[in-house]
Amino acid sequence: MKRALVELGLHPWQVFLCFDVGCHGNGSDKLQGYRFHGLHGRVLPFAAGAKLANMELPVIAFGGDGASFSEGIGHLVHSIRSNYPVTFILHNNENYGLTTGQASATTWQGQPMNSAPYGMPERTIRSMDFIFSLEPTFVARGFSGNIPQLTEIFKAAIEHQKHGFAFVDVLQACPTYNHFATHEYLLEKCFDIGTIDHDLHDFAHARELAINTTERVATGILYQNSNIQNFYDRLEPRKGIQTTAVHEVAKRDVSGFLRDLV
Repeated sequence: MKRALVELGLHPWQVFLCFDVGCHGNGSDKLQGYRFHGLHGRVLPFAAGAKLANMELPVIAFGGDGASFSEGIGHLVHSIRSNYPVTFILHNNENYGLTTGQASATTWQGQPMNSAPYGMPERTIRSMDFIFSLEPTFVARGFSGNIPQLTEIFKAAIEHQKHGFAFVDVLQACPTYNHFATHEYLLEKCFDIGTIDHDLHDFAHARELAINTTERVATGILYQNSNIQNFYDRLEPRKGIQTTAVHEVAKRDVSGFLRDLV
């Protein structure tokens, strides 16, 4: 992420980074910028509000698979359908790592975890199929072992904010608790879609590539649609207004209002 921000020419004072609770949240101590560390599963509504208040500020939200596909799944659904102009980075290690290896919605069914020693009984959520069912405008997938590719994905996802919500699934190993989707496993399975014939504007083919992970796992920018307006640009009350909410903040004397309430 730091490489992406530097290559885009964004200084720390020019970007807002929003972190959910989880192992990835340690990034709030590692990356410079305006930073917010929020409640578990609730990072997206905060990030959306910050962006809508100041459309000139790039806003990047980070969340884990546990928070995003369990506690915060409703926020993820409405962030995509609303097409909020925010970049969301999903740190996907297929378990709740910070709380010592509980099964998450993306943990493989039957896989023993600390919270399910006899194997996770629930069906694994088909996360990418779920994301595509919401008709997103930007979907990418990367692997933590391929930093150059991730850098390019992050740059494209940040630049997509002017068009709407950018979803980036980052597959990453959890060496402590995830002993099934290991770093070696991901190294062997992941491939760059830049090596095949793929039109990133082809929704059906992108969805097929995203969900078909039996033999190989496609990484790269899977889908992008720049022809749909973002949420802010569809707000009728903001049409023709050049300022954003952050510029319209002013001190108001509310003493008269308070007297009427007493």
